Amino acid sequence: MSVAIVIPARYGSTRLPGKPLLPLCGKPLIQWVYERAAQSARATRIRVATDDERILEAVRAFGGEAVMTRADHPSGTDRIAEAVRDLAADVIINVQGDEPLIDSALIDALAETLSASREWDMATAATHIRTVAELCSPAVVKAVWDHEQRALYFSREPIPHIRDARSEEEALNVQLHWRHIGIYGYRRAFLDRMVATPPSPLEQAEKLEQLRALQMGARIKVLPTDHIGLGVDTPEDIPRAEVALRAAGLTD
Repeated sequence: MSVAIVIPARYGSTRLPGKPLLPLCGKPLIQWVYERAAQSARATRIRVATDDERILEAVRAFGGEAVMTRADHPSGTDRIAEAVRDLAADVIINVQGDEPLIDSALIDALAETLSASREWDMATAATHIRTVAELCSPAVVKAVWDHEQRALYFSREPIPHIRDARSEEEALNVQLHWRHIGIYGYRRAFLDRMVATPPSPLEQAEKLEQLRALQMGARIKVLPTDHIGLGVDTPEDIPRAEVALRAAGLTD
């Protein structure tokens, strides 16, 4: 199956306007993400989907492919669907535009999951929650799944609730809490069906677009991983990202 990676990149971020163009160790953030995605062994196409000419020009300046999309999409999934209308890819991988250290092996694992079996509509990933701060933060999305690794639910609240735990520390020790990593793989036919479906009540309540897929009855496989990732969401994340890039030996 052919696999396309799409990186949604909006200019208007509430906490960090112009985020994709912010320089990290001499390169714009979007270039770091693109170059990591380009290390995928499965991808046949990589494309940035943006709503801003400045991002479009920056991507083309470093030799990447980018397309303009509408500015009024309700979610990244909808933006991706527009960006791949002219592509014949069977599997679409959504790589977040603020993850300069995204693991290309994880991208390939999602692609392989969807290429190997037609029983899955989507694939995503999760890693163990390691701190009480993560467990209690609504910015950290939690995931639970069944014995087939099929997603049951995603929430900003700590799930599952450990009824007999006397503290958050004790609950964390049970090791049933997983942090959702915002990378998605879609089978093309399901992506088209999903964006034709209005946002669901659960999606609107939690502000999590994957809940639209679950309410549609989607089979979403969750891949456990040790990869934590490093999202750049606030000004404080910039120096941390630069330190991590240097530590990974990715800078000159």
